[in-house]
Amino acid sequence: MKIAILGASGYTGFELLRILAAHPDAEIVAVTSRQRKGSGISEVFPSLKGFYSLKFADPEDFGKIRVDIVFSALPHGASQDVIPVLLESGNRVIDLSADYRLKDPDVYRIWYGEHKSPGLLKKAVYGLPEVHRKKVQKASLIANPGCYPTGAILALAPLVKKGLVRPGSIIVDSKSGVSGAGRGAALETSFVEVCGGFKAYKIGSHRHAPEIEQELKGLLKEDVSVTFTPHLIPVSRGILTTAYAELRKPLNLSEAHSIYRAFYGREPFVRVLDEGKFPDIRDVRCSNYCDIGVWADGVGKRVIVVSAIDNLVKGASGQAVQNMNVMYGLDEKTGLEHPPAAV
Repeated sequence: MKIAILGASGYTGFELLRILAAHPDAEIVAVTSRQRKGSGISEVFPSLKGFYSLKFADPEDFGKIRVDIVFSALPHGASQDVIPVLLESGNRVIDLSADYRLKDPDVYRIWYGEHKSPGLLKKAVYGLPEVHRKKVQKASLIANPGCYPTGAILALAPLVKKGLVRPGSIIVDSKSGVSGAGRGAALETSFVEVCGGFKAYKIGSHRHAPEIEQELKGLLKEDVSVTFTPHLIPVSRGILTTAYAELRKPLNLSEAHSIYRAFYGREPFVRVLDEGKFPDIRDVRCSNYCDIGVWADGVGKRVIVVSAIDNLVKGASGQAVQNMNVMYGLDEKTGLEHPPAAV
């Protein structure tokens, strides 16, 4: 497959290049970056020396590209300027921004502003394979999920799908590494400002909240309200999510665990941990895995689910490659089978 990556000089662009370098069915033929145009890939990412001879091109010089698939790692808003043209040219597109994740243009307007191509919102498939695999197979435009929603939705999907969760009771508490803020330099994510700190941010106003609600609503077939609080922790990568929900009826640990085992039993990248075990972001580092641990006591109606992902892989670029594999009928694990880098 001939592949182009737009906006390839950021963290998600690097992860795409790193993963696809080992993908036997992928050939990257073009990469773009306004900031790095004219530079070789290995100049920007020295760890990729010897893997690529390409140079970053200016998107303006790229023209009407025609490849098998385009990964768009452009900033939010910028994808809307290019994706309609790419689709008209016959490309299949996986967009890693938030531009096509929300289905309702009115909801999009509240959180992001006016959408430039609202007609594509319903056409785009939300690219969480564990939930939408059949739709992903046929899609021409994939809206790759956000990192926080990936961890939250995977944590809650088995219970929500069975209708076991009271829809107004969901609380999602997530902690993310600093790479979630992107590669651009900013004072608030600089080393001195972050090191030794631990804080909540964008309480009640994070743009991933409506994304989580949209997908859980689709599973439950009822309106869902989620209280979502993100936190910044002083590590480079990883998201640990703790989701709390009130159940319609009590479940003991064995029952809850069985529900998760059944739901994810054939999923190659979701690992349900043994009873009494809970995940650590270290154990999914640089991998496409989502580890999940479940707690329920069988007496009350409260369940607690903990998930761990690498925000740059399962939360972004690895999931994008997983979606590409599904779209082209490849083994879903192709290029993604390496074990986590736990240290």
